[in-house]
Amino acid sequence: MEAAAGFPGVIALPDGFRPEGIAVGGGHSFYAGSIPTGAIFKGDLRTGAGAQLVPPTPGRAAIGLSVDHPERLFVAGGGTGQAYVYDGKTGATLATYTLANPPDMFVNDVVVTTDAAWFTDSFRAVLYRVPVARSGALATQADVETVPLTGDFVQQAGFNINGIDATPNGNTLIVVQSGTGKLFAVDPATGVTTLIVLADGESVLFGDGILLDGKTLYVVQNRLNLIARVDLSANLASGVVVSRTGAPTFDVPTTVAEFGNRLYAVNARFGPPPTPTTMYWITQIPKP
Repeated sequence: MEAAAGFPGVIALPDGFRPEGIAVGGGHSFYAGSIPTGAIFKGDLRTGAGAQLVPPTPGRAAIGLSVDHPERLFVAGGGTGQAYVYDGKTGATLATYTLANPPDMFVNDVVVTTDAAWFTDSFRAVLYRVPVARSGALATQADVETVPLTGDFVQQAGFNINGIDATPNGNTLIVVQSGTGKLFAVDPATGVTTLIVLADGESVLFGDGILLDGKTLYVVQNRLNLIARVDLSANLASGVVVSRTGAPTFDVPTTVAEFGNRLYAVNARFGPPPTPTTMYWITQIPKP
């Protein structure tokens, strides 16, 4: 299926890959991570071609992904409690951090701002901050901070904070709480959360990956096979769900990235029992 000349509407990932995260890098490159193996696949949005960048590594996992510049890939390590930084060109491991110790934790998603990489934990009411110096120097383990979430956010049973994004200046983080469908703005300096009030009592239940594009927030509602578009107020205090978009090739999309006027969602396919021959792919849709 072709959605635009030279840019395939569906991009195949390796059979048995079991993806969750996606990030767009320099040029028209993209990265996708394997949940159980920690492997990273790097591909080309224009051609759909790609290859393994980081091999499967025992004891590692890859959930949410975020890219900074120069081309470095920050990876949330799920139930390992770890975070990883890879060279986006060579796949070399640049840093490994321990953010939390099992059990009762799940390092789910990450966004890189002007001065830090921020990681969510779906089982704990905290964010993890890994400083990134303006020079580009990476932090040491001793620099890792745990920031408690306070304010309007209330921890619930089950999955809580999942996807995360940030304003361009890094002064505000936005997170989604999967189990309630609530959105929160977070002050990174204090961890204080403020509920983003959605009009008409709306929510984004099963919210997973999110993408902030100006004052438009895209929220992947994974089990619903939809991407919600939320138009936010200038002060990020409120929002309106203006549309929900599906696609025939959605099969539990989890995270989303953008390239120009297109969105790319990776399909985790949590329904079928995973096998070495289970097919996985990325779906492209026009921005709603």
